[in-house]
Amino acid sequence: MSEFLNRHVLVTGGVKGIGLATVEVFMKAGASISVLDIDPAGNQLEENSSGKIKFYKCNVGRGVEVESSVHQAINSFGEINILVNNAGINPYATVTETSEALWDKVMDVNLKSAFLASKFVIPSMQKIGKGVIINVSSVQAFISQSQVAAYTTSKTALLGLTRSIAVDYAPGIRCVAVCPGTINTPMLQTAINESPDPAEVMRECEEMHLARRIGTPTEVAEFIAYLASDKAGFITGQAFRIDGGLGVSIGGSKR
Repeated sequence: MSEFLNRHVLVTGGVKGIGLATVEVFMKAGASISVLDIDPAGNQLEENSSGKIKFYKCNVGRGVEVESSVHQAINSFGEINILVNNAGINPYATVTETSEALWDKVMDVNLKSAFLASKFVIPSMQKIGKGVIINVSSVQAFISQSQVAAYTTSKTALLGLTRSIAVDYAPGIRCVAVCPGTINTPMLQTAINESPDPAEVMRECEEMHLARRIGTPTEVAEFIAYLASDKAGFITGQAFRIDGGLGVSIGGSKR
């Protein structure tokens, strides 16, 4: 595969989960990838990439670190063609249980990071006259489970940022949002394993989806790659759910 040959892709939160799958899909398609993440496992990711990946340890909620990492990435692989704003965390808490510090942390990682990365990457895209920004939101921008006040707020706000970027930087730069349902990521596994009955929670997760299963990171990553490709050149400003039908049915008995 060489669809993204000579393309430079920058992925935030690219060390595990959907981010890692996205890195792998783009790398297989010929791209060079810059990864911004706080997880030092990114160093091993770079070492095993045969020069196709550069890792920058970066707190994506801090402007000075994001700006520096973006500049280093451009120096390594050239101007940036595609930005995937994927970094995210999901602590479980209601509004009254959420401290101000936790609220700020979620907004920094899930929302501010997308603003900052876009802010410093867009000038690079403008130099080459085009680019694609993909914000990884969530199905919880449309429907919400309990005890995710900060998370669902941040993921909903990403849809507004997506529209704003699409409007302000058209026609050269496209911006879309991808909204996954329940995906088999380390973040999900951690949450499930903290429950009293992990097997039952997993069964409930699967049953919530019309597909009767949860999704894989690769399924989301391949969708991201499609939206970033020239095949999707007429798509911008929209949010796309890849959620196995989560929240479509209201249940009830059959007649």
